[in-house]
Amino acid sequence: MSLDKQYILAVPNFSDGRRKEVIEAVVDEVRKVEGVKLVSYEPEHDFNRTVVTVIGEPAPLKTALLNMAAKSIELINMEEQKGTHPRIGAQDTIPLFPFKNITVEECVKLAEEIGKELHERTGVPIFFAAENARTEERRALAFIRKGQYEGLKALLEEIKDDESRKAEYESRKPDLSKDGLLSSTAGATIVSAEAEGLTAYNVFLATEDVEIAKKIAKAVRGPSGGFSTTRAVGIKFPEREGVVVSVNMFDCANTPIYRVFELVKQEAKRYGIPVTGSEIVGPVKLEYIVNSLEYYLGLEGFRRSQILETHLME
Repeated sequence: MSLDKQYILAVPNFSDGRRKEVIEAVVDEVRKVEGVKLVSYEPEHDFNRTVVTVIGEPAPLKTALLNMAAKSIELINMEEQKGTHPRIGAQDTIPLFPFKNITVEECVKLAEEIGKELHERTGVPIFFAAENARTEERRALAFIRKGQYEGLKALLEEIKDDESRKAEYESRKPDLSKDGLLSSTAGATIVSAEAEGLTAYNVFLATEDVEIAKKIAKAVRGPSGGFSTTRAVGIKFPEREGVVVSVNMFDCANTPIYRVFELVKQEAKRYGIPVTGSEIVGPVKLEYIVNSLEYYLGLEGFRRSQILETHLME
């Protein structure tokens, strides 16, 4: 990695985590482009969703993301897609984050270009979120995705020509669209840029009672009284024993991973349920691992330069 080149982190999500041939075809569009590094891709069967992590210079990264999204739109039909994760489109999200030698403002500009070019190329409607949002409420994915693909598609079709609901329509319609509606097969794509990306974190409970996981998730997530920078759900992964508190963490610097883990353990004690372990889904910043290490070991005055591998990275 050059010391002076610019690098962006992108974590696009597309709505298929079950069909291996589709997943590989979509991810191959990233592999084909020089100047980008495919860090990982994580198909999730129950979510029916794949999270891709890629780092690249702005120009080749833009090419890779556009090609990947076009392939998702070609191969995924939202009329047939079902899964437990909220979604509104085949290529559901394309979020960008500054990684090295680049500003948030430059990422915002690139996100605008990607959204406009993807719309022109495929016709897919585009929502801009986070720093690219046109209104404050659209900064949040949850607002844009309210009702998911089926609900939002039906709502827009119902209220588009209803003058009495014009304000509601304006607040929910795509930012870029040919007819103000969702695509009948591709849905819509959310494009965004912001300073920090999310860290996906799962905590495993030794019970088959998913209602307990849901109650604990409610205690963790911001809107219901937990950490303001987290969102959480209680779910069951069919492929493993127990249930899961699945957490999206949007600011691990100020809400460290260990803090969420400890809260889940504390809440689980109420039900006499042990926590059997946890996992981080996909790549994570070294800083977020180190601050949990400092907490559990009670380290004092620990310096990042003490980690030998950090010298290799520089």
